[in-house]
Amino acid sequence: MLGSGLAIALGVTLLFGSFPALRASSVNPVTALKGGEDPRARRRLMHGLIGVQVAFCFLVLFVTSLFVATFERLSHESTGFSAERVLVADTVTKQPQPLAYWNQLLEHLRHLQGVEAAAMSDEPLLGGGNWNNMISVNGLPSNGISAYMRRVSPGWIDALKIPLLDGRDFLLQDSYPGNALVNQAFANAYFNGKSPVGRTFEIVFSGNFRLRFQAVGMVGDVRYEELREPLLPQVYVPFRMLDEKGHVQDIGGAELLVRTVNPSPLLVSQLLRDEIPRLRPEFRVSRIRTQLEINQAHTVRERLLATLAVFFSIVALLLAGVGMYGVLHYYVLQRRCEIGIRIAVGAGVANIVRIVTVDAFIALVVGSAAGWALGLASTRFMAPLFYQVKATDPPMLVLPALILTGVAILASVPAAVRASRVDPASMLRVD
Repeated sequence: MLGSGLAIALGVTLLFGSFPALRASSVNPVTALKGGEDPRARRRLMHGLIGVQVAFCFLVLFVTSLFVATFERLSHESTGFSAERVLVADTVTKQPQPLAYWNQLLEHLRHLQGVEAAAMSDEPLLGGGNWNNMISVNGLPSNGISAYMRRVSPGWIDALKIPLLDGRDFLLQDSYPGNALVNQAFANAYFNGKSPVGRTFEIVFSGNFRLRFQAVGMVGDVRYEELREPLLPQVYVPFRMLDEKGHVQDIGGAELLVRTVNPSPLLVSQLLRDEIPRLRPEFRVSRIRTQLEINQAHTVRERLLATLAVFFSIVALLLAGVGMYGVLHYYVLQRRCEIGIRIAVGAGVANIVRIVTVDAFIALVVGSAAGWALGLASTRFMAPLFYQVKATDPPMLVLPALILTGVAILASVPAAVRASRVDPASMLRVD
């Protein structure tokens, strides 16, 4: 790491130091004795350097604003359920156990101190796992829209505070196939937005195998697998699955959802690890997470990109500010005789400040325009990384411009003050 850093620093020094060194070695002695090269060409070069710095810095700030806005909007995207104070315990058994044992376990957990609610599902929301099928209503062919499935227990919607819009929650005697909960998006996709409670539909499997269900309740929409995805039609079915003979099938694993009273749910995690196998030795907790952790896992990339972008923006601003200060300082030194003469003939402070800063701010405007054009071109390749933000949104353009203007003002103040304090008498004596 140290060697790589030194090599990069040496390479940059040689790359950007070779041009002024070659320029200095090629000075014409006659031109130098006559006063040097044309000062206008030198000023154009300096302000061109300012423009390049500004363009690069504007590009970095522009992309940073897009990444930060993406992270903010994605992290505050509504999931449709409450993840606060919710623990998700991956629970497995050596051999599939009767559903009655799982229900006893849930009832035991609900009465533990510090537990507000408990339920179970086959997978946590936003936790992965994808189970979807086509839907048929009234025996008609499917409309081509898939419905996404979850297996949940009674009390699951209460544990996650998902609103019940119509009908009722599952009861212990509800079974699969037979009863189902659906969401608002399901009603929109298959029942023209009307409540499907009390109506039947069929889940179509491969080979045109179908199972009939009746909607007993309609709940609010929640995010299923990804934060970026639209709200999908969803069907929730009971854990009580009947085989061909009408027997209830055993269960070998489930996700236990426990809403705690304590705002720090992980404090209850050890209690769950102790209580679950104590009640049933066949049960074992393989992993415990919070629902917030599961949700935040979907913004890891966006958080990393936003953090890195902010870091590079700070570095770019420092470099641009130092570079602009150095160029303006050198600019004042080169024109101090002219400034002294102007002060001697009556030029005011405002006039002197304008001489020093006007060209720099023109370079700022031109550089910002160039950086914006580069930003628009580059964001086309990064569009999949953004969420609900566009490169043409006014805040994405105004914020970098305001930040760069502030940096330019700070960098210009020392040069303007130095120029306004030039002593005309000493400059005339030198000249």
